[in-house]
Amino acid sequence: MTRKLTPVFPGPRTARGAVLAVLLSNADQTGAEPLRGRVTLAAIVRALKRKYHWPIETASFPSNGPDGRATWATVYSLPPEVVAAALEGRGRDWLLAASK
Repeated sequence: MTRKLTPVFPGPRTARGAVLAVLLSNADQTGAEPLRGRVTLAAIVRALKRKYHWPIETASFPSNGPDGRATWATVYSLPPEVVAAALEGRGRDWLLAASK
């Protein structure tokens, strides 16, 4: 039997916190901010899933890169019920701290 773990909020002023704030606010994450080349968005999402237990969904599809070559684009999202539960809990206060 797999136990469902409660998601944990990372520090609000970390790269993981910034990515989670985007996911909770339903805004678009470009991959550039707030990461600034320190680590990939995929690595942060992986940590949020494994270490912090957020059930982030991933969808990849073929796309065109900036230079016209074929590549893959990936979209990350949280299920609406997870966002609602997080915001009903301490999520609103956490998002406020993340935006400062």
